[in-house]
Amino acid sequence: MSPPTIRSSQGNTASQTQGPQYAKVFVQRDYSDGTTVKFMTSFPQGLENKIERTVFEYTINQLNTYFAEAEKASCKTYCEGCFACFTVYTMFLCADTHYEKCLRKVGKFIVEQNEMVYLPRGLLLTNPAERGLRIIEITMLDQPIVART
Repeated sequence: MSPPTIRSSQGNTASQTQGPQYAKVFVQRDYSDGTTVKFMTSFPQGLENKIERTVFEYTINQLNTYFAEAEKASCKTYCEGCFACFTVYTMFLCADTHYEKCLRKVGKFIVEQNEMVYLPRGLLLTNPAERGLRIIEITMLDQPIVART
């Protein structure tokens, strides 16, 4: 029995609107230090012969550093929280939080790494914020998945 076909409001089936599918490698969260956002630095088998181990570890370590900075409590973040309470959180309509600023740094770093390191090797690094900070997704653009018919 085949799975049901999903139609959008435009009448296209889900398979017609999706682009090509590619093989992916996932880097999991590291919960050894609690629930802080930190990713495992162990080298995934799927990336063998695609990228150097040291380049991969640099990327993950740098991301972990950005997330550690985002979650670090400081006088500035404490004052930000107090001021937010005093303004009934309306301050966030015109100012970004420390965490949002750090997430922007992560996004810029991901774009830079994709342009300089990953895309030339046929890989695409996905911002972990797009996956709920649960995983880092690395798409292998040179390995399309052929759909079974």
